[in-house]
Amino acid sequence: MTFIKTTEQDSNYNHLEKMSVKEVLKNINKEDKTVPLAVEKSLPQIEKLTNSIVSSLKKGGRLFYLGAGTSGRLGVVDASECPPTFGVSYDLVVGIIAGGDVAIRKAVEFAEDSKLQGWQDLQEHKITNKDIVVGIAASGTTPYVIAALEKCNENNIATGCITCNKNSPLAKVSNFPVEVVVGSEFVTGSSRMKAGTAQKLVLNMLSTTTMIQLGKVKGNKMVDMQLSNNKLVERGQKMLASELNIDLQKAAALLEEFGNVRNAIKNYTK
Repeated sequence: MTFIKTTEQDSNYNHLEKMSVKEVLKNINKEDKTVPLAVEKSLPQIEKLTNSIVSSLKKGGRLFYLGAGTSGRLGVVDASECPPTFGVSYDLVVGIIAGGDVAIRKAVEFAEDSKLQGWQDLQEHKITNKDIVVGIAASGTTPYVIAALEKCNENNIATGCITCNKNSPLAKVSNFPVEVVVGSEFVTGSSRMKAGTAQKLVLNMLSTTTMIQLGKVKGNKMVDMQLSNNKLVERGQKMLASELNIDLQKAAALLEEFGNVRNAIKNYTK
């Protein structure tokens, strides 16, 4: 079967430079509306990958996201938000981007083309077969990601991927591929748009569902969140006031005493 990158196909729109601001915005929004529907079609694949992630983490493993460019940045963002949101350690969910941290802000030329660096980057974290690695690449053809997942497979490390093309080389080397086919972009080939949005949605689903399954949410509240700024302290106080039916002053005192929402609820006595 011939592999065709639908993410590189011509836009459904032409002469973009002749459109008014209103027309551009309206058409981008029209395209964006199709993304959640594409994600919905991939839910069975997302479920399989999530179950594998949960299983790995419950056994003491870690979750690694590996990508280049926009895909790598999205993985880094999702990983970096897990500790403050769910109170987990910074090495439980790790985002790795081709070219290193400097590539988060500035493109590093040809970083994604290395077939050796991805595996080397993973080895710096002393990766083991308890861990799981999710490669992220809209095209599904990024050598940095594909080669790393191939090495993971050789070492019995579970692999998954998030890509936006069907039957890509990346999906073929993944134990648990997620393929969200969003079609051509508004600006031809600009996969930071619909493809990036799709990847962000899937990453939200993977990490949030995993953390819920690991017991990091109570009811619908993130009771293990880090109280790292005034907004989060206030949120914690409101959670306690609602959960324990107490006033905000009492909630503030409890939060100060026990350090986080979960401990305050656990240790509260009337």
